[in-house]
Amino acid sequence: MNTRTEKDFLGERQIPADAYYGVQTQRGKDNFNITGISMSTEPDFVRAFGFVKKAAAMANRDLGVLEPTIANAIIGACDRLIAGEFLDQFVTDFIQGGAGTSTNMNANEVIANLALESLGHKKGEYQFVSPNDHVNFGQSTNDIYPTAFRLALILRIDSYSVSLKRLQMEMFEKAVEFNRVLKMGRTHLQDAVPMSLGQEFHGWGTTLGEEVQRLAEARQFLHEINLGATAIGTSVTAAPGYPELATSHLSEITGLTFILAGDLVEATSDTGAYVQLSGALKRTSSKLTKICNDLRLLASGPRCGFNEINLPQLQPGSSIMPGKVNPVIPEVVNQTSFLVIGMDLTVTLAASAGQLQLNVMEPVITYALFTSIRTMQNAIDSLTVHCIRGITANANLSREKVLNSLGIVTLLKQHLGYKLCADMAREGYETGKSLHDIVVLERQLLTEEKWEEIFCFENLINPTFEA
Repeated sequence: MNTRTEKDFLGERQIPADAYYGVQTQRGKDNFNITGISMSTEPDFVRAFGFVKKAAAMANRDLGVLEPTIANAIIGACDRLIAGEFLDQFVTDFIQGGAGTSTNMNANEVIANLALESLGHKKGEYQFVSPNDHVNFGQSTNDIYPTAFRLALILRIDSYSVSLKRLQMEMFEKAVEFNRVLKMGRTHLQDAVPMSLGQEFHGWGTTLGEEVQRLAEARQFLHEINLGATAIGTSVTAAPGYPELATSHLSEITGLTFILAGDLVEATSDTGAYVQLSGALKRTSSKLTKICNDLRLLASGPRCGFNEINLPQLQPGSSIMPGKVNPVIPEVVNQTSFLVIGMDLTVTLAASAGQLQLNVMEPVITYALFTSIRTMQNAIDSLTVHCIRGITANANLSREKVLNSLGIVTLLKQHLGYKLCADMAREGYETGKSLHDIVVLERQLLTEEKWEEIFCFENLINPTFEA
């Protein structure tokens, strides 16, 4: 392999000749092979660094502290990252020591070498465009990394929210489809009172809509940034006016509104926005777990379970039991939810581990949140396309279960009183008789006409009150 030699204050390293990253990236690559997952797997994170470094170069150019030719070359290089080029050059592992310095330097070196080429120089000729002195001018990992991270999260959340809304709409469509399917509602896994299958699906859609709102609320906290804070929030090495101008440029070039934190010292060590977002993701995961548990119960059987709905049959379910089909999509969503819930604990612990003016654990927060969003979005899309969309209802069976249930005695309470209804329910439980036979045929407490009035479909799912 052809190489070039690059040097930092720790010594020399051999770098692949065609690589746009440099010596500090190579050290990070060698030192931190932890997850085996590089930042290139999150294109929005790379694009976010392009946006932030571009805003910084524009501000420094406008303030007269960065020579225009160099600044414009840096800006052009950043535009190529924003366009999605050179992803393969971002090779640092997500989890790393140094609070993300290796990742920041990865961006600095790639941008510097692209700028060098655009100016007619060779890779590594940093005397013309330096990763530290020019690309990173007036900056620190401690303000650049969190700003890029927040921007990337905003971009990822938008995509994630679209998937969640799509699942919600699919639930609502099924609610309309199953609006006239009568079924028994259950509490404590015991028969309760009747409802429609459409009402059940509509409830799931409503609860998912609440999660879209919570995500939007958590997203707002990501718009406050510490760009220009540099090392600890005192803006050391940054030109006067740089924080405000760089923030303004970032808003302009992204089309998003970013707010410079009022207290840059506080903002540089604060990770509360990540905890808020992680909590919202955990909340959604908890709800999806409950929904998928319900789907598995309602589809259980098919002969010896609830068997109220049929999930799409996607693959054989057993290597030993012929004909068995498992609810594999709800199962995989459950498992993904458990992963996200565990990642939330990681975020919580990392956020609490900050010391003094910096939280050096931000890289693992980055890994946890990107992993949570990516895997949960994939799970949500799979649930939408491969499960919810293809669900069918066993309407006749569900209706028979309702009418043979003793749970419907609750509708008679306002007519016959709690004590008598409880007595008849007990008789039905002990003898196996239907409630209809006990009430209408044997005790003759209601006429057949009144029974039909009380237990018509409309009154079963939307019961009327009679004084």
